Amino acid sequence: MEISQTQSTTAVPQATNASASALSSDFQDFIELLTAQAQYQDPLEPIDSTEYVSQLAQFSMLEQQVLTNELMSLQYEQVAKTTMASLSGWVGMEARATTPATFDGSSITVSPNPAAISDDVQLVVRSEDGEEIQRLAIPVSAEPFSWDGIDTSTGETLPQGVYSFHVESYANGELILTEMAEVYGKVTEAQAQGGDIVLILEGGQPVLSANVTAIRDPDAF
Repeated sequence: MEISQTQSTTAVPQATNASASALSSDFQDFIELLTAQAQYQDPLEPIDSTEYVSQLAQFSMLEQQVLTNELMSLQYEQVAKTTMASLSGWVGMEARATTPATFDGSSITVSPNPAAISDDVQLVVRSEDGEEIQRLAIPVSAEPFSWDGIDTSTGETLPQGVYSFHVESYANGELILTEMAEVYGKVTEAQAQGGDIVLILEGGQPVLSANVTAIRDPDAF
């Protein structure tokens, strides 16, 4: 952060000084033209003094516009640098969000959020096309757990692919809440789209950074 602050501090004066120097030169040329115009004007039809004032006012407005454009350009460059630094910080991290996850044989961390009044909670695993693949009884708890992708009926590992995880909360045998669970997915790419940051997870799932509820370093687990 110190580097970018230094760049910002030095870039603005340099650009401003360059603009000021150019404007000073232009203003000098402008004065010389006005002087020549006054010197060689027709005595019988002298130039109205209000015209000089108008021309000076127009030049002043132009000067302010040029300086404003220069500063806006510098601010845009600084924001762009900051945005790129933010984007690079996401890549390689694991983000938690309500999204399908790619199963490659490694376990997936699922974060359920069942209804507090439920007495039975079922985790329903669905394939990418929405087919129910597995149904597991899980604790009435919001504690994250690892889904290992093992088919409990055969003991074999499920095929690699994209799966979604849905939590069904029951109370007295009645379904009271169904919602998609949050999962952790590795960020492989981060994009700036308009005013939003879009994260691309393994498997190609896009997630808005605003919808990420947690982030962690995969090397720490």
